[in-house]
Amino acid sequence: MTDRTAPDALLLVQALVNTLDVETGEDELAAEGGTAAFLRAHGVPEGGLGQGEPPAAPDGPRELRGLRDLQELREALRAVCTAHTARSEVAADTARTLDRLLAGAPLVLAVGADGGAALRPAAALGAVAHLTARIAAGIATAAADGTWARLKACEAHDCRWVFYDKSPAGRSRWCSMAVCGSRAKMRTYRARRAEAP
Repeated sequence: MTDRTAPDALLLVQALVNTLDVETGEDELAAEGGTAAFLRAHGVPEGGLGQGEPPAAPDGPRELRGLRDLQELREALRAVCTAHTARSEVAADTARTLDRLLAGAPLVLAVGADGGAALRPAAALGAVAHLTARIAAGIATAAADGTWARLKACEAHDCRWVFYDKSPAGRSRWCSMAVCGSRAKMRTYRARRAEAP
């Protein structure tokens, strides 16, 4: 099977969106301690899931808000990746959701000693806003180098796994031709046979 891993700038987007297995409904973020584990695994500084304050207790209001914000971000990003696959426009409500979530995750331009510049999360952000800002920086980088539109969601409705399209023409529609692509072709074949006299 072809490697469908995204380039570094988009790895975090791919990892977040793929925390939900659409077919089984299993949500890594919603599992006990799942949100905190995801944030730790991706190098988000320890701290609250809200704007700079730790939750009062496990599964407290801030942690639940953090989970909801991450799930909302995840599904908005999946919708964008689905639009990339279909080569269609992003729905207006998805764009508004992303605008709102990204507005709460400001970036700053950091210039290094070597003169290089990079976008970084602003200081004093809560954990979810910090992660969101890192995702925004990655998307900005990928949009600039033309790779953002190659991050796609599998066309299979029972899959929607996000993959990176490395095909020369950039027209892949399934996360795996051997599984989802094959199933789609079989469904099309059966539908044609059923229509035949």
